[in-house]
Amino acid sequence: MKGSCKFCWLVSMALIVALGAMSYFFVIKGSVIKGDDGRTAILMTSGERNHVLGEMRGFLEAVQAITEGIANDDMALVATSANAVGMALVRNESPALLAKMPIEFKKLGFGAHTAFDDMAQEATDIGDGKMLTAQLGDLLGRCTGCHAGYRFDIESN
Repeated sequence: MKGSCKFCWLVSMALIVALGAMSYFFVIKGSVIKGDDGRTAILMTSGERNHVLGEMRGFLEAVQAITEGIANDDMALVATSANAVGMALVRNESPALLAKMPIEFKKLGFGAHTAFDDMAQEATDIGDGKMLTAQLGDLLGRCTGCHAGYRFDIESN
């Protein structure tokens, strides 16, 4: 009986260590290397890269529409544009792709999606253009921080 308990304890410890290592690599570290330009290069397939860059273009299109909506006091346009790129967009994201992204990048990305949701709520509830402009400035700070710190490279097989 003593031998089997010791074996169970060893297997349990090995599983805990393996789970911890997997969590570190897939949740925290991601699939990254130091880029030659000083930024962190996130390694992904060409298709994944195109998907993420397409999402970022969607952010930029939403920012343009939101800016136009604020300028024309069109809060419906602001809300619709912001909602289109909010957290709902993330719900069906590939777990394999998310695992490649380091935790700080995920925080910036999820923070951007949440900021769009907050802007949509502000436009719907109050419609204060000055507040929305301030929120847009904060959001763009996330965007520039992300672009300054990260890039996407194609992983080698």
